[in-house]
Amino acid sequence: MKSYRKELWFEIPVRRAMRNITPEVRTCLAESGIREGLALVNAMHITASVFINDDESGLHHDMDTWLEKLAPEKPYNQYRHNTFEDNADAHLKRSVMGREVVVAVTNGELDLGPWEQIFYGEFDGKRRKRVLVKIIGA
Repeated sequence: MKSYRKELWFEIPVRRAMRNITPEVRTCLAESGIREGLALVNAMHITASVFINDDESGLHHDMDTWLEKLAPEKPYNQYRHNTFEDNADAHLKRSVMGREVVVAVTNGELDLGPWEQIFYGEFDGKRRKRVLVKIIGA
């Protein structure tokens, strides 16, 4: 069995955004040389997420709107966490969207379903954050 590890770094210039990272994960898979196995992709920060969904701008807008209704950024004083930071909403959004995804690797390809893409969700941006890609298999 082989193992591959790489960190992907992102600096999203706005507070909230969803970025398709499927191409970067595919590059990692090619670099790994693994043909059969599993790929773990996870956010290494507690105010960011990795998830799988459709790459469609209307859906991304709807998800952002829904998350903002669920855990609104402001007013900041509605959250006990917001003492020296103002990102309690980002922690809650990450809890809903999840930390990671695991994708099967088959014949050297990510075994994604129709329309499925891997996304990095940023909920407290404007600084560098990383995503871990760990691939194991043969």
